[in-house]
Amino acid sequence: MAAASGTLMLIAFFLYLASTIAFAVAVTGKKWRNKQGEMKGNRWGTFGFIFSILAALCSLSYFVLRWVVAGHPPVSNMFEYMTFLGIAMGLAFILIFSLYRNNVIGMFTMPTVMLLIAYASLFPREVAPLIPALQSNWLKIHVITTALGQGILSIGFAAGLVYLIRTLDYSKPGLKTAALEWIMYAITSLVGYIGIGYLFRLFNYEAVFQYINEFDAEAQMTYTLPAIVGPNAGELLTDGRMQPLFHVWADIRSDDLNTVIWSFIAGFVIYVLLRLVLRKRIGHAIQPLLKSVNPEQVDEVSYRAIAIGFPVFALGGLVFAMIWAQIAWTRFWGWDPKEVWALITFLFYAVYLHLRLSNGWHGEKSAWLCVIGFAIIMFNLVFVNLVIAGLHSYA
Repeated sequence: MAAASGTLMLIAFFLYLASTIAFAVAVTGKKWRNKQGEMKGNRWGTFGFIFSILAALCSLSYFVLRWVVAGHPPVSNMFEYMTFLGIAMGLAFILIFSLYRNNVIGMFTMPTVMLLIAYASLFPREVAPLIPALQSNWLKIHVITTALGQGILSIGFAAGLVYLIRTLDYSKPGLKTAALEWIMYAITSLVGYIGIGYLFRLFNYEAVFQYINEFDAEAQMTYTLPAIVGPNAGELLTDGRMQPLFHVWADIRSDDLNTVIWSFIAGFVIYVLLRLVLRKRIGHAIQPLLKSVNPEQVDEVSYRAIAIGFPVFALGGLVFAMIWAQIAWTRFWGWDPKEVWALITFLFYAVYLHLRLSNGWHGEKSAWLCVIGFAIIMFNLVFVNLVIAGLHSYA
């Protein structure tokens, strides 16, 4: 049954790919005239929507099967959580697309879902029993609700990114176009991490370190990428492997920090190659493909996604989290890094809605906030969750 669930997720991945291609053709393809001479859009957007629904059904089937196999909701580690976040984003897209029928959002959302699932697949995928701290019904209540909220908020990011690429004036280079290119570089870094992760996995690369952990005890840590940064007081136990250039203190998960560094390096290489091929900034190269996009509609999509996702995230990420914290740790709040960044995420989107509704921050200002909000979510999921040791490090 475990193998069947993995097969379903693989099928879903290729359906997301088919959906991406269909939406890309829908956006960049030519329109046609009916017998009355009226201009009509091509049908590829419909195909993309159908593929996204089929992908969501396969994904949900995977989720249910893995739940049955594991005996608990499959959201207890980074592989399971990031996979479910991709599923949640796909489900959120279906909801938003049903309301707005905007093909360009699909062209940007579906690749993001694929990247999240591919990123998740680099983490250990074995079904494991829950540690005692997670053996609670609040696991499914808190974590699933949080992931659904983040998935819906992610649609706001996709729409905001579309708006910025569509409307920024690349003939006048400045801070805005440079900032947008940094976003493109961040995306290539994620692609780079996935590529380099699979490359070293293909060669079964491992390097084992003995080190002193945050509890001042000896422990071992296994690297799957060459060590640029080593663990606290680390000693390399595997012969023929690269010695780290420097070491970090015990509160930092050095293997995950090492992965982040490699991601930026691989992303830089990919970004430079793309710039050489395109001979212009990546956003500038994409912009002509979006000339038929209505910026006002995209702006409305981003706002609606956040207006829906914000209360869902607040419920799961703060309210349910504090209830569970009280049950598990006898306190509602403890300033754990994960808790702090969940609060920062909540406050950021609250400020976004305030500025949008009270101060009239529509269009470009709103789009930048959507992009920044998603960056905060990813920082919390990747850097805070992996690199900084805390009560949520088991995830």
